[in-house]
Amino acid sequence: MPVTPRETSPTSLGVRLSAALAVVPLLRLAVVRHAVPVGSPWRTGCAGCAAPIGLDRPWPALSPVARCGRCGARVGAPPGVVEAAVVAAVAAVILIGAPPLPTVALLWWLGWVVPAALVDLAVHRLPDRLTYPAAAGTWMLLGLAAATGAGTAPWLRATAAGLGLALFFAATTLLLGRRGFGLGDAKLALGVGLLLGWYGWSVLFLGVLTAFGFSALVSLALLATRRATWSTHLPFGPHLTLATLTTLTTLLLPP
Repeated sequence: MPVTPRETSPTSLGVRLSAALAVVPLLRLAVVRHAVPVGSPWRTGCAGCAAPIGLDRPWPALSPVARCGRCGARVGAPPGVVEAAVVAAVAAVILIGAPPLPTVALLWWLGWVVPAALVDLAVHRLPDRLTYPAAAGTWMLLGLAAATGAGTAPWLRATAAGLGLALFFAATTLLLGRRGFGLGDAKLALGVGLLLGWYGWSVLFLGVLTAFGFSALVSLALLATRRATWSTHLPFGPHLTLATLTTLTTLLLPP
């Protein structure tokens, strides 16, 4: 699907970046809440001193400092990581320059999967409370884009791609058990397939191939530095997320 380049003024860029950074406390809170082992209750306070953490008191726990205001323990995602991810995501979205509704769909998806990927890095899980809204909202926004001018063909292709990719990941879980991907990866793949499939089957193929490439490079690096063994289970969600954004940016970047 062709994308029409759009110019962005420095003022507009600053407004968009400021708006994106304004949601950082919410993204950090999502990581704090969900970065717990399977079967544990969602976290509502500091793991060290149980001081409450919420949007009513974002500093310093939900700020770039990422430290508990009472005991000084680190809270949630490492300092600066969420902020860097938000800046990179906004830059990629602006470079892509897609039409408004597909752009909103991508931003919606990123708003849920950035914290999900950080949770996956921390505790090797992709919570349903993050992956389901990401996929559902993306599907509806792309459907709205189809109804308001893009046509049904890209939306039907995106739907088929999302379901197909999710089923592929789920099948590896059923057939290979722990050697396959987790069901959380399958739920994340639903949104990945929707976004990549919207732009074409070749975009979907390249995005998935890129995700496996990222995973292979990281695995080899960890093996070489003896920080992992051949039996170590590594999270795949961050690779899927980064590969999706990288693929869209690379292929859809206006000339």
